[in-house]
Amino acid sequence: MTPTAIADDIVQPFELQPFRLRGRLVRLGPMLDTIVKRHDYPAPVAALLGEAIALAVALASALKYDGVFTLQTKGNGAIRLLVADVTSAGAVRGYAQYDAGKLAEAMALPGQGSVPRLMGAGYLAFTVDQGEDTERYQGIVALEGATLADCVHHYFRQSEQIMTGIKVAVAQGEDGAWRGGCLMVQRLPADERSEIVATRDEIEDGFRRAIILMGSSTSAELTDAALAPESLLYRLFHEDGVRVFRVHGMRAECRCSRERIERVLRSLPSAERQDLGEADGSVTVTCQFCNEAYRFEADAVSAIAAG
Repeated sequence: MTPTAIADDIVQPFELQPFRLRGRLVRLGPMLDTIVKRHDYPAPVAALLGEAIALAVALASALKYDGVFTLQTKGNGAIRLLVADVTSAGAVRGYAQYDAGKLAEAMALPGQGSVPRLMGAGYLAFTVDQGEDTERYQGIVALEGATLADCVHHYFRQSEQIMTGIKVAVAQGEDGAWRGGCLMVQRLPADERSEIVATRDEIEDGFRRAIILMGSSTSAELTDAALAPESLLYRLFHEDGVRVFRVHGMRAECRCSRERIERVLRSLPSAERQDLGEADGSVTVTCQFCNEAYRFEADAVSAIAAG
């Protein structure tokens, strides 16, 4: 394998032979750091949001869609909400909502970094939205597991026919920058294995071996900017044969705009729009994702109200 010059903010698709186990290696650097640092999140919140983004990128990259893939968690704990979405063009954004008081209490208890401790009871949802003229797909499962990766495993066990193994890691370097990585291996459904010359038992053994090898990777390897994606894949899977495909680049990009905010304001009932107004009649709307503030002066608000 020839190492690519792109080692950050990418998805590296791969295949494990001879059983055609498909996989994705996600490596996130500046993109993840940009998204997380748009808000002044405490470290535990930033880390879980980073994991949600890495998982969303991995899962979205395995789908064929034209629109937006969204991973969302909602719970009754300190971290109430995590949202990460990925467009089919590779634009990524995300944000979190949390209760500072509950977070301080949770971090003082054993198991402070676990999903049950930080997020409580709730659900994990995946949504694929391909526009107004198509039916939106949504899968929902209860938050069950110590980590977000465990919760995703639970979803696949409950809701899908595709056997899936996932490992995710997020770390903040000494320079303060956030990095993330994710490995995902999937066993193809039976109707997609027509070209595989192997018995069912051999395929099962191959998948179990791949999961064990994936589990041997470390968090440091998944987030190491100096370790080329191909090198990590070769290190893990060379004995069984690993084939890599074209790398897909990802970027931090919010879909908000002044025009979109204006359309939202125009759609609101007059009373709700007035409730948003400040003393001078102006309205300021801040995007939850990118933290960009859009200010509409009083005359602009009047023009919006006039239609």
